Amino acid sequence: MAEFIVAIELGSSKITGIAGKKNLDGSISVLAVVKEDATQCIRKGVVYNIDKTGQCLTSIINKLRKQLKYEISQVYVGVGGQSIRSVRNVIVKDLPTDTIITSDMINELMDANRNMTYPDQEILDAATQEYKVDNQYSLDPVGIKASRLEGNFLNILWRKAFYDNLNNSFEKSGISIAEMYLAPLALADAVLSEAEKRGGCVLVDFGADTTTVSVYYKNILRHLAVIPLGGNNITKDIASLQMEEKDAEAMKLKYGSAFTENNDIDNTLKYSIDAERSVDSRKFIEIVEARINEIVENVWYQVPSEYADKLLGGIILTGGGMNLKNIERCMRNTTHIDKIRKANFVTHTISSSNADITARNGNMNTILGLLAKGDMNCAGAEYNPAQTNLFNNEEIAVATPIEQPYTPSTAARQGQGIVPTPEEKKKAEAERRKREEEERKLREEEEARERELEEEKRRNSFWNKFTHKSKEFVKKIMAEEDDE
Repeated sequence: MAEFIVAIELGSSKITGIAGKKNLDGSISVLAVVKEDATQCIRKGVVYNIDKTGQCLTSIINKLRKQLKYEISQVYVGVGGQSIRSVRNVIVKDLPTDTIITSDMINELMDANRNMTYPDQEILDAATQEYKVDNQYSLDPVGIKASRLEGNFLNILWRKAFYDNLNNSFEKSGISIAEMYLAPLALADAVLSEAEKRGGCVLVDFGADTTTVSVYYKNILRHLAVIPLGGNNITKDIASLQMEEKDAEAMKLKYGSAFTENNDIDNTLKYSIDAERSVDSRKFIEIVEARINEIVENVWYQVPSEYADKLLGGIILTGGGMNLKNIERCMRNTTHIDKIRKANFVTHTISSSNADITARNGNMNTILGLLAKGDMNCAGAEYNPAQTNLFNNEEIAVATPIEQPYTPSTAARQGQGIVPTPEEKKKAEAERRKREEEERKLREEEEARERELEEEKRRNSFWNKFTHKSKEFVKKIMAEEDDE
């Protein structure tokens, strides 16, 4: 049977599907890469037209099926885009004096945090920051005596409507989801080193319509935010110089720079739009720099002040927007952080002949990170070209879900970037209700046993026996008097 993994990334400008195989040496062989234009159905990384997104997804699957010669039973999906943000939350549990903390207590804190509700928001994942045991902080408090346990969490939220739209798109296209991952976390695992995460770093993913900021310290995600500005904003600003957006994009790639020394600007120089038109170089430079400076300033604003001086790992840039000339100089001018590097490619060993991957320009890092996360076979039966749609005679995607044992989102899953699917949420809710019902029955049985013990204790007490004997003695005396 064939074995391969399929991942799909829904970007602002395109939807990308990729299939690959993990080799015994840990490397990944890319088998197929397909793309669909997403400008008519996705805005800033968020599904807004469910039907058109479903059509794009179906097209992606059909193209992959043709290339792979196998059906696709399930796919891994990256979740990202506008409105994803992180919020801090604290859960406190008071304990009897000198209680030894157990893993069950930790799981209770995690469950209590995960069950928090935010208006119109969905908790996608929760990253444990640290625990406070009485007055001491600890990352692993199990086994410690305490009378108070406090859990500090970073909840990653997304608008519920966006979450529903994404799942509805896959449901309409008949594609089974193996697992959903937070795309920024999958990207971070693919391009950051352990030393960078441990020492503290900021990962900046410059996308087409959004820029994602992830802050790490001591190997823990400390902050996540998506800024609704990206490379397309620069293109649109350039287009305001009376030109088509496609011409503006070409000029951005050819002449665009994030920083130019004032003395290096030639006021007489003009940049050509085409054979007949041109623009003043100074005006062009000022427009590009104004927008990129706005984006970079917003990036730095997202870094929490308590971590701004704890970035031994520096700032890591990735995504297509990082290819703008002198972007590192622009970042240094705003952040005053000297250690800046470009993550042109993932840390995994990838073998592929695809031009987009071999370009190693940061554009494919997220989808490769999602592919690396996959660990379940996505291959179905052999592809049958004869299977057609009776209405339009076009091939249709037939998803055959592989039954997988359900694993609740416990400590092993939380903080790993795994986003529960609607089906998983239903199962988790059913498990939670079942667990609560079992706990309720146990409490009732325990209370009943305690009442029985109290009653038996009362019956066997000295005072109860004395009272009982006294009553019997009085009855006997009264009976004797009646006989007389």
